Amino acid sequence: MKYLQNTGMGLFVLAFLLWLSMLGVGSYRLTDNVIRKSIPDSSHYALLQPALQGMINNTYNSKFTFIHDFNYAVNHVNDSLKTANAWDKVIYTSYIFPVTKNASKGPLTQHPFTFFLIILLTAITGAFLYIIPEYTKGPPGIRNNHIFHQAMTARGWIGIILGVLLIFFYILLYWYPEYITNWVVLMDPLSEKLSGGPASQWFLYGFFYTMAILVMGIRMLLKYRHNKYQRIRTYSVMFFQTAFAFIIPEILVALNKPYFDFKNIWPLDYSFFYDYHLNELISSGTLGWFMLIWGITLIVIAVPVITYFFGKRWYCSWVCGCGGLAETLGDPYRQLSSKKLKAWKIERWIIHGVLVFAVVMTAVTLINYFSHNALLGSSTNNLHKWYGFFIGSLFAGVIGVGFYPLMGNRMWCRFGCPLAAYLGMVQRFKSKFRITTNGGQCISCGNCSTYCEMGIDVKWYAQRGQDIVRSSCVGCGICSAVCPRGVLNLENLSEKGRLKTKPILIGNNLEMDITVVLKKED
Repeated sequence: MKYLQNTGMGLFVLAFLLWLSMLGVGSYRLTDNVIRKSIPDSSHYALLQPALQGMINNTYNSKFTFIHDFNYAVNHVNDSLKTANAWDKVIYTSYIFPVTKNASKGPLTQHPFTFFLIILLTAITGAFLYIIPEYTKGPPGIRNNHIFHQAMTARGWIGIILGVLLIFFYILLYWYPEYITNWVVLMDPLSEKLSGGPASQWFLYGFFYTMAILVMGIRMLLKYRHNKYQRIRTYSVMFFQTAFAFIIPEILVALNKPYFDFKNIWPLDYSFFYDYHLNELISSGTLGWFMLIWGITLIVIAVPVITYFFGKRWYCSWVCGCGGLAETLGDPYRQLSSKKLKAWKIERWIIHGVLVFAVVMTAVTLINYFSHNALLGSSTNNLHKWYGFFIGSLFAGVIGVGFYPLMGNRMWCRFGCPLAAYLGMVQRFKSKFRITTNGGQCISCGNCSTYCEMGIDVKWYAQRGQDIVRSSCVGCGICSAVCPRGVLNLENLSEKGRLKTKPILIGNNLEMDITVVLKKED
C-alpha cells in the first residue's frame, strides 16, 4: 500500500512539474494577422497597428519581453492621445491576453491535445494511486490520523507552500492572465469541442475547478463510505458542477446563446442584474427570457421555500460550486476554521455587510437600468468594478480558496458569500431544519467541533442537548458523521419549540438548562 501511495505521489508531482514547465515552452511572433485577430475593434486596430511595427515578424523567446514591448506600445499610443486631449479615443480595453495567446508558437500550439492528455492522465493516475489506498485501508470514518501533526493539514510548510501557490494562481488568473496563456492553449481542443471556440482563462479555470471537485469528490466517497448522506451529497455537488456549471454553459455558447449557469443565484451571481446581462438575455428570445424568469424565481420563491423545508444545506452543501469545492478539495483543511467567539462576531458583521452592499448595488443598478442612469449615472460601472474586484475576485477567489490551507475551507462561505447570508437568515428564523442533539450520550470527544468547517463549537450545544439552528450552519453533516455515539442528527421537524432550550438527561434525572437566550446563538 505504501509503495502505491509513494508511486502515486511521485506521478502527481511529476505531472505538476510538467504543468508548470509548460509556461516556459515556445516562442512568440507578432504578425499583422495576429493583430487583426486579437483586436476586432477597427478604430483600435488603426491606432495600434503603426505603433506595433517594431514588433511585427520578430521572434521573442521570452514571454516577459514580448508582453513588455506590447504594453509599451499601447501606453505610448494612449499617452499621445491624452497629450492631444483626444480622451474619447484612449484605449481602455486590454488586448494583451489575446495577443499573447495568438502570437504563441511552438510544440504546444502544434500538439496541444497530446500535451494536455499526458499531463492530465499522469496527474489523475497519481492522485488515485495515493487516494485509494489511503481511504480503503482499515475501517471507514474519522480516526486518530494525526491531522494536527501533518505539514499539509496543520499549517505546516507544505500547507503554506500550497496556499501561496493557490494565491499566486488566482492573482495571475484574475489580473495577469497573459502569463498563463500556454496553459490556456492546452485547453483549446476541449473548448472547441464544447463551445466551438478557443479557450479563455475562464474555461481553464472552469476545467480546473471541475476536475478538482471530481477527483477530490471520489476521495470524499471513499473517506465517508459508511455514511449515506455524505455519499449522496458528494454525488450531487459533482453532478451540478460538471453538468450545470461547466458543460451546459459551454454548449449554450456553441448554440449562440448566453453563457448561463442555471444553479447560480443572486446575490452570489452579483452580475445577474447588470445592464449588459439583462440586455443579453432579453435579446436572446424565448430562451433568454426563460433564463431571466428562472433566475428571478430562484431568488424570490425557491430560496425561501426550499430553505424553509430543508435549511440552507440544499444549496450550500448540495448544489453550490463554491461549497462543492470547499467540501471536496477543501475537506483536508476543515479543522483549521476558527471556533473562537471573536471570529464568529467578525463573521456576522462582514457577511451581512457584504449582503447589504450587494443589495444596494443591485438596487442602484436596476434604478439606472429603467431610468437611463438617473441615479449615480456612469459611476454605477465603477461600483460594479470595485465590487467585482474586492468581493468577486479578491475575497471569493484569492482569499476564499487560496486560504484553504491557512484558515480552513469555508472562508468565503463563512465570511463573504451574500447568498449564504440570505439563506442563513431564512434558516435561522423560518425553517424546519435543525441539528438535534442528545446531551446524555455526548462523551465530549470534540470531533464535532474540530471538523466543523463553519467554526461552530458543536460540542457546546451537544453537551447541553441544544438543537443547533445557527444561521451559518451549511448542513454538511460531517459533525454527525464523525460523532462516535450518534449524538447529532440532521432533521427537518416542526418549527414549534425549535428555538427554545430543552431538558437534558444527567444520570437518571432530568435537569433544565435555564439559559433562555443562548450566548452562542445568532
